[in-house]
Amino acid sequence: MGVLRLPLHLPSPGSLKSKRHLVRSAIDRVKAKFNVSIAEVAENDLWQRSVLGVTAVANDHAFVNETLDKVADFVGAMHGGQIMLTGRDIAIEHWEDGLGEGTRTLAEAEGAIPWDPPGGKDR
Repeated sequence: MGVLRLPLHLPSPGSLKSKRHLVRSAIDRVKAKFNVSIAEVAENDLWQRSVLGVTAVANDHAFVNETLDKVADFVGAMHGGQIMLTGRDIAIEHWEDGLGEGTRTLAEAEGAIPWDPPGGKDR
C-alpha cells in the first residue's frame, strides 16, 4: 500500500470557485487514467493552494511506487502550468502477515484459529 501527498500551488485562480474547478478536473483526470484513490485533503479554503492525497494498493512494492510516481508527474504536467507541484511525499507500507503464501488462511491471519507456519516457526 502506498500513500502520496501532493502539495500544490495554483497561481492563476482568482477565486475559490476557479480553484475548485481546477482541482476537481485534476482529480477526475487522475481517476480516469490510474487505478488509485485521490482526494483534496488540505488547504480546501485557500484559493491558491491545495493538497491532494493519493493511495494505491497492490501486492508489488515496485508497482505501487511506480504508479504513485506516474500520478505525481501526471498532475504536475496537466493544465499548462496552472497547477504546480511544491512537493512530493511517498510512503510505502508492507506487512509480513503470511497471506498470499498459500499456507495461511484469513481466519488464521485474524487469529480465529491457530496457525502452524511452514517449518514450525512462529512469526
